[in-house]
Amino acid sequence: MLQSMTGFGRAEFNVANYICCIEIRTLNGKQFEVNTKLPSILKMYEIEVRNKTQQLLNRGSIDVTIFLKQNGSSKAVSVNIELAKYYHNAIMQIADELSLEKKDILSTLMSMPEIVSSSNETFKEEDWLLIAQKLEDVCQIVNQYRTQEGVMLTKHISGNIEKIKSLCIEVDPFEKNRTERIREKLIQSLNDFIQSAHVDKNRLEQEIIYYIEKFDITEEKNRLLHHCDYFNELLLEDHTTKGKKLGFLLQEIGREINTMGSKANDIDIQKRVVMMKDELEQAKEQLLNAL
Repeated sequence: MLQSMTGFGRAEFNVANYICCIEIRTLNGKQFEVNTKLPSILKMYEIEVRNKTQQLLNRGSIDVTIFLKQNGSSKAVSVNIELAKYYHNAIMQIADELSLEKKDILSTLMSMPEIVSSSNETFKEEDWLLIAQKLEDVCQIVNQYRTQEGVMLTKHISGNIEKIKSLCIEVDPFEKNRTERIREKLIQSLNDFIQSAHVDKNRLEQEIIYYIEKFDITEEKNRLLHHCDYFNELLLEDHTTKGKKLGFLLQEIGREINTMGSKANDIDIQKRVVMMKDELEQAKEQLLNAL
């Protein structure tokens, strides 16, 4: 069964004096790529966040966001009085020189950089361990979401492959008629040629056999059916990360379909080839979102 690269998970809980919210969103990507958005108090744990996320989520483009909100209790802050005095003197001087009104100076001062700052805080080890555990839980939620999406993905791609097999089998009656038609045309043309020139009949027979075999698509049909059966077997295996392997197999399926199309020389077979290519492209598009 496939697992999708698209997923979402969220958890909200209390830690220390905060309400913490963890959100993880994943999208399809060829490699593992993680983008983190952490509050400054958790920046020191960024590498651990990345490592744990990669360990549990494998491939994909992953956004990890952690929010912290003060949980009711007041938060200690400090005011830099000396810096405020410096800013005040500078503002008053500018106002005097430019003849500006001196209103709302306090609100202006309070908005200046580094006048008001939060007290330095750090998380205790047990607080971080709680966040780390919740991060793992959210990753598991994402994987459950990916598995649910993967069920639909598997069903859709399996349908495409079964349709390709069905179309390949439909080619059989047209293949027999086509071969006979080519044979009759060759014999008629050669009879006309033999009557007008001296020809080595043995060599001529060999050339006819070669020409007929060149247009034979039996091997391509057999290999195509074999690739489709193997694809379905691999699709239903328990491994979660098999998107790349299935992608390589779709390339082989595409080669056999293209060869059939180039050899066909028959309008009815060409129609089936076009429909097989359409199913193949749909399968490729869906597989881009698989792990």
